[in-house]
Amino acid sequence: MSIATPARQTVGSVAVRLPAVAGGLPPLDAFVPRHIGPGEPEIAAMLATVGYPTLDALADATVPVAIRMKGGLHLDGLTSDIGGAGEHETLMKLEAIAAQNVVCRSFIGTGYYGTVTPPVILRNILENPGWYTQYTPYQAEIAQGRLEALLNFQTMVSDLTGLPLAGASLLDEATAAAEAMSMCFAIADQDKKTFLVSENTFPQTLGVMKTRADGLGIDLRVMKENEFAFGPDVCGCMVQYPAGDGTIANHRATVDAAHKAGALVVMATDLLALTLIVPPGELGADVAVGSAQRFGVPMGFGGPHAAFIATRPEFVRKMPGRIIGVSKDAQGNAALRMAIQTREQHIKREKATSNICTAQALLAIISGMYACYHGPEGLKRIAERVHGLTSLLKAELEIAGLTVRGGAFDTLIVGPAGLPGGAATVLAAASDAGFNLRDVGEGAVGLSLDETTTLADIGSILAVLGGQTRPDYFSGRTLTPADVEVEQEFRRKSSFLTHPVFSTHHSEHEMLRYIFKLMGRDLSLAHSMIPLGSCTMKLNATSEMIPVTWKSIGAMHPFAP
Repeated sequence: MSIATPARQTVGSVAVRLPAVAGGLPPLDAFVPRHIGPGEPEIAAMLATVGYPTLDALADATVPVAIRMKGGLHLDGLTSDIGGAGEHETLMKLEAIAAQNVVCRSFIGTGYYGTVTPPVILRNILENPGWYTQYTPYQAEIAQGRLEALLNFQTMVSDLTGLPLAGASLLDEATAAAEAMSMCFAIADQDKKTFLVSENTFPQTLGVMKTRADGLGIDLRVMKENEFAFGPDVCGCMVQYPAGDGTIANHRATVDAAHKAGALVVMATDLLALTLIVPPGELGADVAVGSAQRFGVPMGFGGPHAAFIATRPEFVRKMPGRIIGVSKDAQGNAALRMAIQTREQHIKREKATSNICTAQALLAIISGMYACYHGPEGLKRIAERVHGLTSLLKAELEIAGLTVRGGAFDTLIVGPAGLPGGAATVLAAASDAGFNLRDVGEGAVGLSLDETTTLADIGSILAVLGGQTRPDYFSGRTLTPADVEVEQEFRRKSSFLTHPVFSTHHSEHEMLRYIFKLMGRDLSLAHSMIPLGSCTMKLNATSEMIPVTWKSIGAMHPFAP
């Protein structure tokens, strides 16, 4: 391993090292001196402490020859007119590369949806180092702001799912479902090794569950819900609610049969849909899981997104992840802390109670703030608009002579009857028109609408699927109460988000002040180095964070062609 003799530059009174550049000057905004803090005196002092004269000597003593990189690092296109690329030039070149992504309007769904991140949350949380540099709140006394924001997330999940105990987020919906399956397996008697799952579950969720089941020795059986048979070997079952094909089933009979046999019931669900439909807890489910992505977090080509899990208090010791609780400090004042936390960083990996990257804290905070900003009525209006547009589209497709099923909330399966030229032709035509549909097999296509869908989108979809449309087809069209209502059997009657935090921050100024009030209760990299709980976020430079909000990446659906 060879370390080139560096160029030197004096910043203040400290000599800092610039990367050597063959045939040219160092870039004006070179990364290393901006982000590697120690100068020559500090480096010399650290080397003296560990007993090595140079960094080369330290590397020779610690890095085995077999794993060292041979030769230089070559990054095609990331060079400059003066010999090397700095932060600014690198970002420009990376942006040009990312711009080659074809970002279509996505109606693919399956757990990933277009959403609008409120600007006050985008700028003041996602793009704010006072929020994104600290992460897991291991030390309660310097994390009261994060803890309150995560408590909001838990309250939101608990209210919407109708289950009294929620965790402070998991990795994604698929792994949350696998965690719930593992939880059912851990709660049951050791001889109960079978877990049933509906074939109408999102495909990526089934894939992760199959992998996890194989590792744990669980017999995972994928089948139609009406074929569930709860024998003595079954520890639990899972259904998607609403289902992957856009339907909603009454699962009360399944729940009763499972409980009678001593098995638990998991429902993978959608938080936005739960503002309109009966929550899992009221149907008797033991566990609810899902993704909070559509609450203000861009699709980002698949993540990261905050997943959620909620359950009953008696299962708290088997619940994965961590739970934020309300306590009292030494002076008797209300204080927050992690009441129960996963021990994945302190015990053997195979014995951990959750996946390694447990809490997507920043994303959970964004989703919780999204609920605070919109409140219960605002969320319900968004859900009604999504469902109303779905109902409108379904009616127009049926008028055009196509077979359509689903539509209980936001998803439709169209065809195979009536699709002009068949599914492959329709998918290609949709792509040419600038949007993506889902190939569901058997000659049919699927589509899901979301918060960002417009009447113009409905017209474009109808044109591709064979309907007769004009540019002004929906001009002046408004959604009626009949459009936005779900079926009486599944209509939610219980209240949700009744805590004052969800009704007091609906203006931008109120939300801004709330965000900064909580930020002031935290220790972040904006204040000092962070002793614990920052994970990988602590040392991410601003230039490295900027691409997170590029539409060329953030607006990509993970199943885009």
